[in-house]
Amino acid sequence: MIDKFVRSAAEAVDGVKDGATVLVGGFGAVGQPLTLIDALIEQGAKDLTIVANNAGVGRVGLARLLDLGRVRKVICSFPRSSDPVVFEELYKAGRIELEIVPQGTLAERLRAAGAGIPAFFTPTAYGTQLADGKEVREIGGRSCVLETALQGDVALVECWKADRWGNLTFRDSGRNFNPVMATAATLTVAQSQHVAELGALDPETVVTPGVYVDRVVHVPYGDP
Repeated sequence: MIDKFVRSAAEAVDGVKDGATVLVGGFGAVGQPLTLIDALIEQGAKDLTIVANNAGVGRVGLARLLDLGRVRKVICSFPRSSDPVVFEELYKAGRIELEIVPQGTLAERLRAAGAGIPAFFTPTAYGTQLADGKEVREIGGRSCVLETALQGDVALVECWKADRWGNLTFRDSGRNFNPVMATAATLTVAQSQHVAELGALDPETVVTPGVYVDRVVHVPYGDP
């Protein structure tokens, strides 16, 4: 019997290795898998590369992971979102690397990894410092920059409902980077606000099929 639910967040992140590239879903604080991030902190993996929309807020969640010195590099679109105190301190001190990626390009690099596409051309960032050192080609009269797919070792995502096969649904703006990240990692771990019986999810509402998901942990929150 297929049952991808695990008993705890600790079990969900078991085996994440030092040096891993970890994709962290969410848009700001919305849809961010905070319980899984806390479990990763307790698990102890270090020298991580974090791929996320931003570099954390305050000193909790993703920011706390940075504050503990466990992150070597951040790949994100908005390193200076609201209250980016931890990232700013680390970056000014030269203790963390940063790769800025335009938000649409970040989403497409992740989607490409999930689709098995190694690279693609986009006009975004042409003529800026973000294009330095990258191949440029004129396509349809527009200068485009070659961007590579962004594959993760682990994806930590949050969903609204999940069944035991790992089929995931998302609610409102919680459906942001989570679905593309779920497809782009070797190991995908989801925290789900609600549990659905097998067969109860309308197939039209399933955004991430269970084939992409390896582990699910139930983290109750909100109304069903």
